[in-house]
Amino acid sequence: MASTTRPAPTVGFDLDMTLIDSRPGIRACYLALTERTGTYVDADLAVTRLGPPLEEELAHWFPAEEIAATADLYREMYPAYAVAATPALPGAREAIAAVREAGGRAIVVTAKYEPNAKLHLAHLGMEPDAVIGGLWAEQKAVALREHGADVYVGDHTGDVRGARTAGAHAVAVASGPCGAEELRAAGADVVLADLTEFPEWLAGYRDGDGEGDAEGLDAARA
Repeated sequence: MASTTRPAPTVGFDLDMTLIDSRPGIRACYLALTERTGTYVDADLAVTRLGPPLEEELAHWFPAEEIAATADLYREMYPAYAVAATPALPGAREAIAAVREAGGRAIVVTAKYEPNAKLHLAHLGMEPDAVIGGLWAEQKAVALREHGADVYVGDHTGDVRGARTAGAHAVAVASGPCGAEELRAAGADVVLADLTEFPEWLAGYRDGDGEGDAEGLDAARA
């Protein structure tokens, strides 16, 4: 009987609220931005809607003509306030390791400013094969296609759209601002609670176990 094992995969991961809990660092940076500019930003509100590009959040607080310069200032301030304050999410390192153990490649595709994304990963000792920043939602498909990604993992409906645009398997994790039902409605092929479930899912996916869905994980544990 022929093997149904899929080839070694290339797996893309989102960064904020998928691999890292960036809320404490981003909150600290917004508080510092408020002090620096004199314009109030509700940092506690802002960190509840992470995912879209920085400029979309700044548009809630700054006049249109100030957004570009304020975004540059925020990115300049970011390393001092956000990197050390940001932990890895549970299962993040193990998820990347699972891809490597399967003989695959792990890449990070994020809307975050790429130099700052790389600082986070270096600080936390995570070493993906590539990091591509500055891409949001459907734009992520450009990098996913370029790197031949079979799977893309993210916490936002925008990540699901990016995966589907690229023709990649859309794996959602309910560790960010979007709930499981919202992620399913957006078209996720599978929704996991967080990345601690990813290695088991990946093993099932590679073995050709249907779509490797979360229900299969539950059945396997029973």
